[in-house]
Amino acid sequence: MTDHIAIVGGGTGGTVLANNLAERLDTEIERGEVQVTLINDDPDHVYKPVWLYVPFGQREPEAGRRPLEELVDDAVDLRIDRVTDLDTDAHRLQARDGGAMEYDYLVLATGSTLVPEKIPGLASAAHDYYSESGATELREELLSFTEGRIVLSVVGTPHMCPAAPLEFVFMVDDWFRERGLRDDVEITYTYPIQRVHGNANIGEWARPIMDERGIEVETFFNAESVDPDAETITSMEGTTLEYDLLVGIPPHSSIDLIEEAGLGEDWVDVDKHTLEAEAADDVYALGDTADTGVPNAGSVAHYQAGVVGQRLASQIRGRPATATYDGKTLCFIETGMDSASFVEFDYENPPSPAPPSEKLHWSKLAYNEAYWLTARGLL
Repeated sequence: MTDHIAIVGGGTGGTVLANNLAERLDTEIERGEVQVTLINDDPDHVYKPVWLYVPFGQREPEAGRRPLEELVDDAVDLRIDRVTDLDTDAHRLQARDGGAMEYDYLVLATGSTLVPEKIPGLASAAHDYYSESGATELREELLSFTEGRIVLSVVGTPHMCPAAPLEFVFMVDDWFRERGLRDDVEITYTYPIQRVHGNANIGEWARPIMDERGIEVETFFNAESVDPDAETITSMEGTTLEYDLLVGIPPHSSIDLIEEAGLGEDWVDVDKHTLEAEAADDVYALGDTADTGVPNAGSVAHYQAGVVGQRLASQIRGRPATATYDGKTLCFIETGMDSASFVEFDYENPPSPAPPSEKLHWSKLAYNEAYWLTARGLL
């Protein structure tokens, strides 16, 4: 009898896991004892951190895309389809085009979806760099912007790339300084809680840099609505800000399938160490999909994929699954156009950002280029 592992989602977590399993279980796959299926609704794999650089003309959107078939091991059954229904009791998926599929083990790596429509006016008024089209449109806006107020509002939390809003205001500040326009451009940053980042240590590190560079800050600003005609954004707390260019980090959501399957209200409720779903047997979740309390970062999905791969291999072979995830996260944080910091932390050890340097900036760019090797399971 063949053990079938189904992975839903071909982002960082799903792709790394599929390749991890193809290597770990190569003998079992070759013998027909194990089948690994990766299901994704897009033929391309997208590396979203590239989009931060598009508004500044440093990258083109296509630099963040590769066909999944070029990244996934040939031993993996790759299917471009959309899962429309999930029955965890029956261990069965329903796909839009491929019909029903039974599994023995299921891994959900479906990521995050942008839902700007949750905030009235946000979708029509705000630009973003969390989507390919948004980053391209923002590039055109920045090129023609010579004076006025830019407001970056973090509307939804949690969100992908938690440091990216800080990176953007640091980079746009530097970008306008290089052009001799900074004196004519105001930059305002808003965040929903009483600090500038969800992690207290990173917030304490970032705030003095923002103050030194004249980046205005509005904390405890929970955006409630945007008036595109008046060019204002208003918070639930009653604060209204005027803008000439609005950059919004939209609310994020998981796919409806998760709540419909009873796995969690929005994200999958999991054991934060084993990544096993709490409401269903033989189901794992990783990356943004898993509610672990760690940042929605690509490095998290990468490390979690290694843990899930080890646990599944152990289970397939009838051994105790002992691998656990310790919350490991690493992140480069751009602090300008040619400098960056770096943090590494886990469940027990808080982050301590490194002093910004040009060397760390180039290290981040090098990591972005090497990412495709990571997705292939080579790093």
